[in-house]
This record gives sequence, structure tokens and C-alpha cells, in this order.
Amino acid sequence: MSIEEELKGHFRNNYHKGLINLTYTTKLLSYEFYQALKKHGIAEQQYNVLRILRGFRSEAPLSIGFIKERMLDKDSDVSRIVDRLNEKGLLTRKENSEDRRQKSVEITEKGLSLLDSMFDCERKIDTLLNNLSEEEIHELNTLLDKIRRKTDNKQEN
Repeated sequence: MSIEEELKGHFRNNYHKGLINLTYTTKLLSYEFYQALKKHGIAEQQYNVLRILRGFRSEAPLSIGFIKERMLDKDSDVSRIVDRLNEKGLLTRKENSEDRRQKSVEITEKGLSLLDSMFDCERKIDTLLNNLSEEEIHELNTLLDKIRRKTDNKQEN
């Protein structure tokens, strides 16, 4: 279904349509992913932190700043997310012995087990875009990278 049919609306031009289409589609995909995560009692940002910790386990412990640099949502309150995950026993957070203002964060076995049990979420992610071919996915990624380069250049000026 086209975005015009989906929203029953009209657009100023194709750039406006593209932005609305991208935003609408992103929110739709995020909602589907959220539903999969909800079954495990974890939010998307918490999942993101755990995946970062698992992915950089060989460099652990990690600082809050290191985690924040790799978050999908750059406005995340990583300290609060880490606190919540620490309360659930999914990670440990300790004062850094070299700099007491810094916190050292590591994923726990319980956190790793949770991620392992969430393989259904991983599969869900894969199926959200499976109506696109490999070539189309490559093209989509190229176009999205190109959009971000434009916004990155604006932020530098």
C-alpha cells in the first residue's frame, strides 16, 4: 500500500513524501520490534546497551561514555538505563578505580543468557525487511548512509 493510501493524505513534494514515508515506516518497524522485546521485559534502549556490552566484551569493562557513543538513540540517558539493568542483574556497574567519576560496566552471565533467549527478537528483525531482495537491502543501506552523510555535513558546519 502506498504512503498516500496508508495515511490518506497528500504531500507538498516528493522530498516531503520521502521524509514522511521514512518516518512512518521507521515507527512501524520499531513498534513491531518493541512488541518482540516486550515479551522479555526489556525496552529497546536496554536491549541496545546489552548488545553493545556483549559485542565489546573483550574490551570490558566499558565506560558509560563508550556505551553512549554506540547507542542508536543518541539522546538516551545511558546512566539511568545502566542503573535499571544493574537492578535486574543483567550487568554490573562499579566505580572506576582510576577515575571515581567514571563507572565501569560489564554484562553478567544473566544478561548474556537473556540475549541468548531473545533469539526470536533477532529473527523478528530479520523478517521485518524480508520482502526486499539482497540487492534492494544493499541499495536501501546505501541510500540511508547517503542521507546521514548529508546530515553529518550540516552538523559540522
